[in-house]
Amino acid sequence: REKMTSPSPTHSDSSGSSKHDSNQDSWEIVEGLRGVPASMQEPVRQEGFLLKRRKWPMKGWHKRYFLLEKGILKYAKRGTDLKKGKLHGRIDVGLSVMAIKKKAMCIDLDNEDNIYHLKVTHMSQDYLNEECQSYLLELNLLLKSMEVLHRTYSAPAISALQVKSTHITLAIVSNVDTFFVLIDAICISSVVTLTRRRSTLPSPCPASSVSLWNILRNNIGKDLSKVAMPVHLNEPLNTLQRLCEELEYSELLDIANQTQDPYQRMVYVATFAISAYASTYHRAGSKPFNPVLGETYECDRPDKGFRFIAEQVSHHPPVSACHSDSRNFSFWQDVRWKNKFWGKSMEIVPMGTTHVTLPAFGDHYEWNKVTSCIHNILSGQRWIEHYGEMSIKNINSDACQCKVTFVKAKSWSSTVNEIEAVITDSNGKIVHSIFGKWHESVFQGNPPSATCIWRANSMPVDQDQYYGFTQFAVELNELDSTQRPLLPPTDTRLRPDQRLLEEGNPDAAEEQKQRIEQLQRERRKVLQDNSMTHQPRFFKKSKDDTWVSNNAYWEQRRDPGFGKVDFPVLW
Repeated sequence: REKMTSPSPTHSDSSGSSKHDSNQDSWEIVEGLRGVPASMQEPVRQEGFLLKRRKWPMKGWHKRYFLLEKGILKYAKRGTDLKKGKLHGRIDVGLSVMAIKKKAMCIDLDNEDNIYHLKVTHMSQDYLNEECQSYLLELNLLLKSMEVLHRTYSAPAISALQVKSTHITLAIVSNVDTFFVLIDAICISSVVTLTRRRSTLPSPCPASSVSLWNILRNNIGKDLSKVAMPVHLNEPLNTLQRLCEELEYSELLDIANQTQDPYQRMVYVATFAISAYASTYHRAGSKPFNPVLGETYECDRPDKGFRFIAEQVSHHPPVSACHSDSRNFSFWQDVRWKNKFWGKSMEIVPMGTTHVTLPAFGDHYEWNKVTSCIHNILSGQRWIEHYGEMSIKNINSDACQCKVTFVKAKSWSSTVNEIEAVITDSNGKIVHSIFGKWHESVFQGNPPSATCIWRANSMPVDQDQYYGFTQFAVELNELDSTQRPLLPPTDTRLRPDQRLLEEGNPDAAEEQKQRIEQLQRERRKVLQDNSMTHQPRFFKKSKDDTWVSNNAYWEQRRDPGFGKVDFPVLW
């Protein structure tokens, strides 16, 4: 940040203005960054106690617990209140004017509505000791619990867990910075992960000399779902895994399930629906593998609090169904796509409905997907846009609804990827408005005082060499030795053509892809010859003719285990 010396900003409704010295310890206005260096990394999460000045009704400095994450500064009376969602306030630092006084360790944040006066404090040793002892007690109980779980062999989800004894020496510290380093270390060590997830793919995407024009020239205006594409045009993920990518920002649903106000809940649900498109921004150059009939995919993410399954339930027309459950939400959908080539662009029209339920309030939201279009399909830099209207409603309550507009790019404007949305009550009156860009961030309110609700995660280094995958996408096809025995043989991660492409061998992948497609044609012929139809294993048709989970997957996984169940040979 660039700095310049200036008097502190003032505001009529400030909670008490500081007397600023003009001598040695002057106030400095902290300006925003001018351009973001490519090497800059996203700041890590910061939290701890600060003093906050109040004007009324209790004048003076009061200790509050602050959390700074992704540019949003939240505060409450104590850290446990933040975890419970009992916030005293929320400040978007990126939209505020910040002034600092270094020697006095004071910070002023002006967000136009209020000025927040903050100051770093040195807490007493007694308080520090009490706080550290509390964290250590929680950590000790956690370790004991994990040891008990480790000895319970009937728990397959943690069969790979290895608990190591942890020795922590507590030193009473007088410096607040050292204290929070210690607390951060304790918090980090208390997070239990089953495996270390990979940070990159095994191999970058290979160069391709495939001529798209030779493939597409005879299919202008046609549905491309029935046109065979070479593996060189694929990315090493398939459509079932793409559905799981929509849960990358599932924490928005976690927040929604803890939000009392129904209109604000709708804001979080709508933002979640928008965030599902963020991962597509860098992915216009390749397409996912098409799942074969009966193919499945599971994603168990205890670190994010959900587990996910998907299955290809129909081949003609191609239909993919998925279901995810969590303590805070359930998510499911069945989707089919129509792909049409228009000469210079390819349009992807999805059909189907997405559902989310929030158990704390009995809400059941549903919404449609919008049209996607890949431009410059034959030459030039390919880019993707989404346009159309998304309608979100809670079918268990008519208290509010939401309409999201994905704005179509205009030839005379450089503005792209914009979204606009309004949340209205049962009378059609606008209660909240949100805006932003589907690949970057979403804001609530009116500029310039709007609050940032969501920001996309930063992209991995050299993402352009690795299919434009986000970090979450990099992890989706990962398979280690502890997972393999637990998966059904139909799981996508066991598919050889997709694995070979991920490892940088497209020629071998093409050979395997053709073999797998031939096996599918042979299975279909056997069914036709015997007047039989394929029956999905983990999904069933509902009364409204949509596909929903039959709740059999995780039960079979646990008992008797997929190794004792017969499955068709897909590859």
